[in-house]
Amino acid sequence: MEIITNPTQDKIKKAAKALKDGHLVAFPTETVYGLGADATNEKAISRIYSTKGRPSDHPLIVHIASMAMIKKWAIEVPDYAMKLAKEFWPGPMTLILKKSNLAKNFITGGQNNIGLRIPSNQVAISLLSEFEKLNGYGIAAPSANLYGAVSPTSFSDVIMEIGDKLAEKDIVIDGQLCEIGIESTIIDCLSALPKIIRPGFVTSEMITKKIKLTYDFSNPNVKIKHSGQNDSHYAPRAKVVINVKPKPGDGFIALSNVPTPKESIRLASPKNIEEFARILYSAYRKADALSLIRILVILPEGYGLAVAVRERIEKSAR
Repeated sequence: MEIITNPTQDKIKKAAKALKDGHLVAFPTETVYGLGADATNEKAISRIYSTKGRPSDHPLIVHIASMAMIKKWAIEVPDYAMKLAKEFWPGPMTLILKKSNLAKNFITGGQNNIGLRIPSNQVAISLLSEFEKLNGYGIAAPSANLYGAVSPTSFSDVIMEIGDKLAEKDIVIDGQLCEIGIESTIIDCLSALPKIIRPGFVTSEMITKKIKLTYDFSNPNVKIKHSGQNDSHYAPRAKVVINVKPKPGDGFIALSNVPTPKESIRLASPKNIEEFARILYSAYRKADALSLIRILVILPEGYGLAVAVRERIEKSAR
């Protein structure tokens, strides 16, 4: 495994070449760190699954460099999906679209749809652009952690999680801390109206306000497989409990205006919901580093991003 701590353009070009040659590259996005491979290379994709211990029927999100790549991966794209892409890309939003012939079963989990997004992190954008210059169509990149565990939001998290599972010619890029800290919003664009099937930084309120788009608030299509779908996910080794009476020695996570219970160990005191999202996973990792048995989390209230934060916490507690 090679580590790139100063991702200059020349080093990013080297990482893009490694991807084209069939190796894995872990890289930062604005949400979490991803474990990337050439989305058209079945052998490389199989290494993502084996490295993470991820079930092979769970599809991978394909990261693309530009809007022009949508037509390579998807067909019959609804007008509203293009409006979403133009408004929120580059950014933390994944669109589920009907797949083209380029999207093979080894990337879609055997489904007839594909998840696409353009990240806004500069290192990720540069890597995708250099990969496209090498005639690469996209980089498949789930979170760079073991399946079901806490997603990495820093370079050191990646090394701790999967460093010993990477091969000699694989690369890990140190792009500092992730800005948002939780995974992208996933939107089902297979029906007449869009449906959010995984909440994230891009919220239904933002969609309605910015592009005045009618939104389908009915239950999401549970038949669509997507990242983070399992009932239990994003979980540390410590047991996560929500809004219960604390025990001595519990880790404690809550907004800064919530006092720390007596004999609890404060893991995080976010001042607002954006900070809560950004530091949640690092607080979970801190608890595991301290060998804590239990983490008590007080759920943040409200709409928008708070919905996504609560969803991550609730899944980690199952």
